[in-house]
Amino acid sequence: MAALQPPVCDFGWLAPDFSLLGTDGRQHSLASVRGPRGLLVMFICNHCPYVQAILDRLVRDCRALMAEGIGCAAIMSNDVRAYPEDDFANMQALAERMAFPFPYLYDATQAVARAYGAVCTPDFFGFNADLALQYRGRLDASGREPGPIDARRELFEAMQQVARTGEGPRQQHASIGCSIKWRES
Repeated sequence: MAALQPPVCDFGWLAPDFSLLGTDGRQHSLASVRGPRGLLVMFICNHCPYVQAILDRLVRDCRALMAEGIGCAAIMSNDVRAYPEDDFANMQALAERMAFPFPYLYDATQAVARAYGAVCTPDFFGFNADLALQYRGRLDASGREPGPIDARRELFEAMQQVARTGEGPRQQHASIGCSIKWRES
């Protein structure tokens, strides 16, 4: 299966609202997950090797970003009939095992992934305090395997800049990952 890359950042595009069930059993909305200085929306899943390669770093960077006032939320939108390892019970197990500091949300209808234009897992959308898109790049240089220990923390640095200035970097490297697993219509 070929890896996909999302399009470049559409600066200023506004975050679509949502209300999704989290692995914590609560409903979460755009308003409830945003931070005072911005929001990072991440489309991830359990089975993707690109996501598995970065989970430790993702948890580390989200903890640090939350301390900077950036809210973080992960959304799983894959077709769980075709990929049962991504089902809600497995999402709950992963969130607990990795001690996610952010809500892990289930997009059962795939409507949120479509509204955001999510392409792959992982796919990152970094918004400023006005919920205007400022980052659509990768976590770091990792691929199917974790990048080097000293890999530049591109997502963290970009979102830290967003928290401090309201604007993301103009140069961004697209994320890479497995395609969203869309349901057959």
